[in-house]
Amino acid sequence: MAQRSKRYQTAVKKVDSSRDYSLEEAVEKVKETATTKFESTIEIHANLGIDPRQGDQQVRGSLLLPHGTGKTQKVAVFTTNPEAAKKAGADIAGGDDLIKEIQTTKKIGFDIAIAEPALMKSMAVIAKILGPKGLMPSPKSGTVTQDIEKAIAEIKQGRVSFKNDDTGNVHVAVGRSSFSSADLLENIQAFIDILKRMKPDGSKGLFIHKVTISSTMGPSVRIRV
Repeated sequence: MAQRSKRYQTAVKKVDSSRDYSLEEAVEKVKETATTKFESTIEIHANLGIDPRQGDQQVRGSLLLPHGTGKTQKVAVFTTNPEAAKKAGADIAGGDDLIKEIQTTKKIGFDIAIAEPALMKSMAVIAKILGPKGLMPSPKSGTVTQDIEKAIAEIKQGRVSFKNDDTGNVHVAVGRSSFSSADLLENIQAFIDILKRMKPDGSKGLFIHKVTISSTMGPSVRIRV
């Protein structure tokens, strides 16, 4: 195992790993231990009481963070009207031509994809390219829609999509270390509030097992939910 940096070792001593912090305390700890020379991303990680192998226990959704993520997302739109999509703020837009390009080159130059419902069938040929990277548009995440203009605007404003991974965890970027504590608190609380309402019918027992927040290369801080 690679040895942690001295900066990390110093930061981790400031966090009591045996306790659950209040959200307010946790945010202050994360900001205090975000000691990278660059601006850190603040992420929330939730361990869920689901069996990710079961189709009826998947957790997938999206939310518009009150204060955004602090990161500009590069948006690709699969549409029959690329000109309108670009005018609405899309960084990349196309229809069958864009699908063919991705199928041929296997290259992805965007952070999130939006698609018109009519193009989803055609996109099946690139599902194995986009899917593993979490980029395949989905109605549940609000990225399959007729209202392309609204979807682009919300993503640029800070809408984030999330889904559980193969170990039953969900990870979401909720801001940057430069955010005020108040803004981070509101973003994190918005995510927790929506997650609490998303327990799948197939999930039995406790739904949210553990929630932590951390900065890039910083220690995890466990919070009470």
